[in-house]
Amino acid sequence: MTRSKIRLVSGLVAIAIALLTLMTSCAIPQVTAQERLFLDLSLEFLGEYHLPKNIEFKNTPVGGLSGLTFDRHQNRFYAISDDRSKLAPARFYTLKLILDDASTNQIGIKKVEIEDVTFLTDKDGLSYPPDTIDAEAIALTPQKSVFISSEGVARNGIPPFVREFDINTGQQLQSLPIPERYIPKVTAEKLLTRGIQNNLGFEALTLSPTGTIPAKGEPFRLFTATESALVQDAEPKAPKCRLLHYLISDGPPLLISEHFYQLEPPPFGAIKHGLAELLALDGGGHFLTLERSLGLLGFKIRIFQATTGGATDTSGIPSLKGELPIEPVKKKLLLDLDELGISLDNLEGMTLGPRLPDGTQSLLMVSDNNFNDVQVTQFLLFRMRREK
Repeated sequence: MTRSKIRLVSGLVAIAIALLTLMTSCAIPQVTAQERLFLDLSLEFLGEYHLPKNIEFKNTPVGGLSGLTFDRHQNRFYAISDDRSKLAPARFYTLKLILDDASTNQIGIKKVEIEDVTFLTDKDGLSYPPDTIDAEAIALTPQKSVFISSEGVARNGIPPFVREFDINTGQQLQSLPIPERYIPKVTAEKLLTRGIQNNLGFEALTLSPTGTIPAKGEPFRLFTATESALVQDAEPKAPKCRLLHYLISDGPPLLISEHFYQLEPPPFGAIKHGLAELLALDGGGHFLTLERSLGLLGFKIRIFQATTGGATDTSGIPSLKGELPIEPVKKKLLLDLDELGISLDNLEGMTLGPRLPDGTQSLLMVSDNNFNDVQVTQFLLFRMRREK
C-alpha cells in the first residue's frame, strides 16, 4: 500500500471513530432498563369543582362517590355510591361533566350535573339489604354493562365480590370467582384470622382498554386490588396489596394471575392508608394507581405509574409476610397532589375522561365525602400527556 493510501485510510478511520464517539455520547440518550418499563407521562392540573352539599336526587342523598368510569360514546360518567345500602338502596349515578368555554383559553370544570340514578339488585332482582354490600369501584365494559367491586363487611363474615350488572336495570348478571384466601374467616370473638381486613377489601377496579366500537363478546381483562394487605399478609411495614387479573369473554370468567403491589410506607400520623384506585392505560400492563392516606394533617394523595411486567405470580403463595424472593408490581411516582396547593378531600375515584378541546386526554378524580358535613364531593380535572 502506498504512503498516500495509508494516510487516506488512517484519516477515514479517525473520522469514523469521531462520529461513533459523537453518536454514543450525544445523539443516543442513555435510558435505563427501569425507565423503559414506564410510559413517558405527565399530568397538568386544570381545576376543581365541588358538588353542592346535602343535595338529593330522586329521593337519594348524593354522596359517597368512591369510583368513576367514563362512557365515551354517551359522553357521560358513572359514579358508584358506597353508603352500604343504608341511606338508600345500593346505586350508581350518571353524571355530565360541563367544561368551561374553550374560548377563554383556560379549560376547567364549570359544573357537574347529576342526570340519573340506577339501583343495584342481585341476580333475583332484589335490593341489597343494609351492610351486605360496600361498593367501592365501577368499570364500564364494551358490552355496556358495568362491573362493580364490593369490599364486603369482614367483621360480619360477608365476603368481597366483583360482579357485573346491567347498566340500564342495575340487575346482577354474573359474579367473578374469588379465591378462598380473600374470604374473611371470623372467630366467635369477632377476630379475623384470614381474608380481607375490615373496610380494606376490593377498593380498586379497572378494565384494560378495548376497541372504540363495542362488540358483543369482545374479550377484555379486568383487574382488582385490595386496599391493604390480607390478614395473613399483614405486618407492621408498608402493606402488600394483592392484585387480581381476570379474563372476561363468552365463557366463564378466568382468573389469570395475581401479583403483589407494595404500598408506600404510611405517612407519619396516618390513621388510614391504602390503595384506593387502579386505572389501566393500555393492554400492555401499564396502570395509574392512587394511594390515599388520612392523618393528623389531612389527606395525602399520590398518583403512581405501575407496571405488572416481570412481576411474580403470587397466587400460590399463602402469605406475603417477611422478605420473599418475589418481584412486586413496579411503580414510580407520577404526581404528589400536595404540589397542587389546594385542600384535598378523600379522593378515591379516578378515570380517563373525554378528549379536551386541544385533543389531549383528560383525567378526572372524585372524592368520597362519607356523607359527612365537614367533607366535600371534590372533582379534580387533569390533562394527561403521553410522549410518543
